[in-house]
Amino acid sequence: MRKPWNRPHLPVYSVSSHYGNDYNMHICTYVTAVSMEPKMMLTALYHGTKTIDLVSKQKQFVLQLLNQHQVSYVRLLGKQSGFKRDKIKWLRDRDLLIPFNGYFIFRECAAAMLIDVKDTITSGDHTCFIGLVKQHQNINPDDILTTEQLRLHGIIR
Repeated sequence: MRKPWNRPHLPVYSVSSHYGNDYNMHICTYVTAVSMEPKMMLTALYHGTKTIDLVSKQKQFVLQLLNQHQVSYVRLLGKQSGFKRDKIKWLRDRDLLIPFNGYFIFRECAAAMLIDVKDTITSGDHTCFIGLVKQHQNINPDDILTTEQLRLHGIIR
């Protein structure tokens, strides 16, 4: 049987970040709402990533909820470093991205939320960014991508 924290089928998000003209995208499953009014989200980012560097500087990011058809991008966004590979260029060259409030998001993501960082908590190997949802948009009604689909595709255990 799986460990208790691996049993739920969690939604898979991508964090779109930038600082100046430096852009990146990253996979994230440690995400949860922490306030109804105002709407606030907690997003935990892994230490040592380009995304955490950009978010720490910009104090804002876009959290996009992925759909099941986007499972093939998880290895690019989650298993390759933005310090070594220009993920945005690769995705733009394939016409997969659209602009959203100065960030890039997937053309067919399920939804996107512009997050203003209000607080951070360093916790183990992640930093938790607690942010206010400044804007949100539903984009695609397809079923969302979950960690269960990542398991079925052999991306995670």
